Amino acid sequence: MSAPTDTTPTTSADATKDAARGERVTHSLVRDVALPGGTGTLALVTLDNGLDHTKPTTLGPEGLAELHAALETLRRRAADGEIVAVAITGKPYFLAAGADLTQAAAVQVRDDALALGRAGHAAYTLLQDMGVPTFAFVNGVALGGGLEVALNCTYRTVASDAGALALPEVGLGLVPGWGGAFLVPRLLGVEKAMDVILARPAANKPFKAKEAYEIGLVDALFEAPDFLESSLRWAEAVLRGEIVVERRELDPQPVWDAVVAGTRQRLDAVVAGSRPAPYRALDLVAAARTASREEAFAAEDEALADLIMSDEMRASVYAFQLVSKGKRPQGAPDAKLARPVTRVGIVGAGLMAAQIALLFAQRLQVPVVMRDLDQERVDKGLGYVRSTVEKLVRSGRMSADTGARIVGSVHGTTELGDFAGCDVVIEAVTEILGLKKKVFAELEGVLSPEAVLLTNTSALSITEMAADLQHPERVVGMHFFNPVAQMPLVEIIHAAKTDDAALATAFAMTKKLRKTAVLVADRPGFVVNRLLILLMGKIVEAVENGTSVEVADRAVAPLGLPMPPFALFDLVGPAVGLHVLTSLREDLGDRFPESPGLQRIVDEQIPVVLDAPKGLPKPVDPAIQRVFGTGEAGGDGALDEAGVLDSVLTALTQEIGLMLDEGVVASPSQIDLCMILGAGWGFHLGGITPYLDRTGYSEKVLGRRFLPDGVANVPATSRV
Repeated sequence: MSAPTDTTPTTSADATKDAARGERVTHSLVRDVALPGGTGTLALVTLDNGLDHTKPTTLGPEGLAELHAALETLRRRAADGEIVAVAITGKPYFLAAGADLTQAAAVQVRDDALALGRAGHAAYTLLQDMGVPTFAFVNGVALGGGLEVALNCTYRTVASDAGALALPEVGLGLVPGWGGAFLVPRLLGVEKAMDVILARPAANKPFKAKEAYEIGLVDALFEAPDFLESSLRWAEAVLRGEIVVERRELDPQPVWDAVVAGTRQRLDAVVAGSRPAPYRALDLVAAARTASREEAFAAEDEALADLIMSDEMRASVYAFQLVSKGKRPQGAPDAKLARPVTRVGIVGAGLMAAQIALLFAQRLQVPVVMRDLDQERVDKGLGYVRSTVEKLVRSGRMSADTGARIVGSVHGTTELGDFAGCDVVIEAVTEILGLKKKVFAELEGVLSPEAVLLTNTSALSITEMAADLQHPERVVGMHFFNPVAQMPLVEIIHAAKTDDAALATAFAMTKKLRKTAVLVADRPGFVVNRLLILLMGKIVEAVENGTSVEVADRAVAPLGLPMPPFALFDLVGPAVGLHVLTSLREDLGDRFPESPGLQRIVDEQIPVVLDAPKGLPKPVDPAIQRVFGTGEAGGDGALDEAGVLDSVLTALTQEIGLMLDEGVVASPSQIDLCMILGAGWGFHLGGITPYLDRTGYSEKVLGRRFLPDGVANVPATSRV
């Protein structure tokens, strides 16, 4: 159907305001073009909302009605012989970005949701039934319903600089509901369709123009400067029969069925029934081989209506809005207070430090110096930077000149004095408070009083870290997540004496790094680690009390998290997980449980997971049961999956309530943003607080909702 714009509401007041605003109507502007070779007249439809490129073209009920009327007129003209073809294109940079899902998220009854799907099909099928060939000239971004405009045309061209082509609906709790689920598998084959409709949305990875051409989503690729002229010439060659576009045969039914079955198995392993959209999309693709167009489009309408009226879709729209608005951080000081950054220092040359060094050199484009205790460690850190850049250059994702600049700008040293002249220094040493305090004390001796001191600590008190400094006001937490290049969140931590200039510098750096910053108070574990470690702690607590490790590992599957708990332990490293769990227990009390079994895993270096095929989660190794509790499952304390899940959700609800009371962040939405960007928790959860609201845990545990009814769920008054 569509992809959202950044106008989605996050509060009841926002929703009311957006409803009053009404639709940002996209107009269908028609002009006749005489084809250059004299073949006849082509009617060119341009989708344009009359606004600049910062306001994407979207399609709502009024825009669809206008498109429908324009295409009906063109169909009559085609029947009368006035035109030989119809083409559709967009304003600069956009074909269309889909529908403004503010409109869909405001739907109150299912019949209105059903009408929205039918309106899209009614307009788009005219492109198939025009009576003359239809062409989509994809001049820019084509997402969701925008790409489906093109798919309903007979032929498609794309500009080389088109920013993104995708059907992202499944990631937003929907299905491609304006023809995509039927047309893509018939155009590309069922296996490629699974990539377009399921895999790419899950990875948030749209196609670039060249990729779309290579897989067959579009038929021709032209350079941007003369894209329209080239497309018109190509269209005329097609009309003359000089160019023939071959279409593939449908995959045999056994192949189709096998791909669908294999995909369903992978969904069960990864999604585990946590959200309906991927399964509804798969069902539509499964039926696409034998269904008629009318049957398939009717099924899309029904699926779309059901999903629009689902909590998962409303939570997904809420989550998308959070991520979009996250580019403008809440609570950030005036950006004018930020100090200039012309040289950066990094204390440490381990993996995390080296990743940060590479990111700083790449995005800040300033000299970076890494210091460690001996040359061997320094060389290892520099080697990581060099080898990573070489891989990027070999893969074509970075030019050789850029790679050479980055490698040349990162230097290593064992000398403290080499930090002199740095405007910012970030420490990334072992998570020991005394060590970090010593590092900062040494730095004060070589840096100017205006230099900003950053710490990448994941859980320790930054206020205590800065307590003995002459200038504690310049210390800020800047917590990156691993892997640094991929994870979009940076927690910016305001210590007790941090001043606005230091804080503004950290926010300005984060913006240049193309990360999303969330302002967090200096409380143990901040946001992401406090909640992730609590979740993992409740899992191991259940196992210590006799629950099977396999039962405990499966228990949170209904959440649809990126990986099971023990796979997460394996990713972060059991030693790191245990260290943070112990630290949080010391600071926050026995809500964070002890785990002798986890201590044994660390001490004896016991693997916790088994291998799994690529793309599938690693299951827990049942053999580790022996290190927990009595060494075997069972007994009065053993829980079933529902019991473990209840324990986890109850604990998370209580902890989030405490975090809000402590002022760790400004609002529940900031916790959700952190969990989406820092832990990879799904849009269908809305982060976490919408899920706790809709499952009743917030009211059961705290006596109140985190968010107003209807913000990230279907309102109770609309469940029709």
